[in-house]
Formats: sequence, C-alpha cells, structure tokens
Amino acid sequence: MTDIQFGRLVDLPLRDAWPHEAHQFTPWLSQNIDHLSEVIGIPLELTGTEVAVESFSADILARNPMDDTTVLIENQLETTDHTHLGQIMTYLAGLEAQTVVWIAPAFREPHLSAIRWLNEHTSDGFSFFAVKARVVRIGDSPFAPIFEVVEKPNGWERRVMSRKKETSTATDELSDLRQAFWDTYIDTFPEVLEEGFKPTRAWNSYSQLPGEKIWVSVWIGERQCGIYVGGARGADKQSAATRLGPMAEPLAAELEAELFDPTRFGHVFGDRHDLSYKDRANWPAMLRWLEERRQIYLAALSAALDVDQ
Repeated sequence: MTDIQFGRLVDLPLRDAWPHEAHQFTPWLSQNIDHLSEVIGIPLELTGTEVAVESFSADILARNPMDDTTVLIENQLETTDHTHLGQIMTYLAGLEAQTVVWIAPAFREPHLSAIRWLNEHTSDGFSFFAVKARVVRIGDSPFAPIFEVVEKPNGWERRVMSRKKETSTATDELSDLRQAFWDTYIDTFPEVLEEGFKPTRAWNSYSQLPGEKIWVSVWIGERQCGIYVGGARGADKQSAATRLGPMAEPLAAELEAELFDPTRFGHVFGDRHDLSYKDRANWPAMLRWLEERRQIYLAALSAALDVDQ
C-alpha cells in the first residue's frame, strides 16, 4: 500500500498575505466580497471603498440587494481596538448603514460585548457582525483565506431564510407590489415593449442594446431606485466592461453617472434616485426619472458604439 503523505495546516499572520490594510487587504476583499457574503448569509454588491466620512474613510460599502440596504465593512489586520470601534459608530451614523461587519484576526472581549449589546439594543433592521479572518496554508501551498463569524444577531439564520423566502416567493406582498409597479411602467410607456424592454416582477427590468451583450437595467428598491449598465449573466458578466473598455469613463462622466468596478458583478456605471417603490405616491416621479434616464443611457451607448436603436 502506498504511503499517504499528510501536511499540517498552519495559520499565518494576515500581514503575510496582505502587508498593508488599505492598499492590499481592502482591495482584495472588495474584489472577493463573495467570500464574506457566503459566511454571513446575505448577498453583497460592492458600492465603494475608502468612502469619506468626515475626516475618516470607511473601508468598504456594499448593498444588500434583498432589501436595498447599506452594508458597512470595516477591516483590521491586527487585534481589534477602541479606535476602530469608534470609527464604526461614526460611519454607522454618517452612511446610514443597516448592517455592520467588523473583520479582524482576533477580537478583544470588550469589543465582542459591544457587538452583542448593539445587536440586543438597537432597533429592528440593524445587524452587527464580528468576523474573524484567518490565512492558512499547507506546506508551500497557496494562501487560503478563511472567515469565521464569532458574533451575529440572535436568530440570524431564521431571519435570512425568512427574508429569502419573502423575496423569492411569487405571491408575497412585495413581489405583487413590484409586479404592479412594472405593469404601471408598461401602461405609462407602452412603446418600450417594441424597443425590447423586458419587464419582470423582481427588482430589475432591463433592455439589451441591439447586437451587443450590454444591458441597461432599471431597478427599484425599498429606499431607492436606479439604473446601471452591465453585462450578461454567468460567464459573460464582463461583456459590457470588455466591450466599452476605455469608453466607459467618459460615458459615465457624460451621463453624470457613478463609475463602478465591474470585476465583481459586471456593472460598469449607473446612478440612483432616493425614492422607494413601497410608497405608491412616489411612482409617477420614479417612472418619469427611470424612463428618462433609460432613454438617455441607450442614446449615449448607441452613439458611442454606433448602434442603430
């Protein structure tokens, strides 16, 4: 029988993998945010890094597309300290985040107690996580990152499963409301169907640029609505970023849109408006804004790529 060789799993200091927090760990995490998403159990869409809040910079901001809420991610490469706890509270107020994820290789007990207290005493809708970051390897193997949740809201798994069921069930109240919104969109602008507009009963409806793997999506959320340019799903998610290439930045500037990092979700640029679809009184203004922006985006893209609409 051939002898089986075993190696030993070794924990390494985080700085062996990422010597500098802001220059290396934050960019890596922003590009691999799915690692964190899987651990805490909610989808995350990157919206910004090193976001200014007064004299500080929040490491990472993300969006939870299940409820369109803001997720603040603060990371450290050393054991937690009071300074970062204070910064988190400053960011929480300044960025209107509903979920806070604090990442570090080790947590002092007073900081874990603070996370527990916040989860127990803040109002519904706020969630706080303490996530331990590890880097391991066996022999000369590549570094492997591991995230472990050490503190989370009580009953978090039940809340996530309930929320997922709510957003995925075709007959839930919000799904019916979204369906009604898109039906009203078509009733208001019936010509869009001839232009290839694809309504759904979900958060997004979209148009494909003729002859291109580029989608212009309009979306509605519980706090905002918006529009973005992106690629196809799956293996082709980079199709819009690849096709637009260096045109993306001047197009975003022309449209006064935010330029995104497409490496995670394939979204190239877009913008948003502070109106919720849950209030039907907002619908007329939302419909006008979304359709005006959609037409402007399609015209700008068609001109840049010399596409016939």
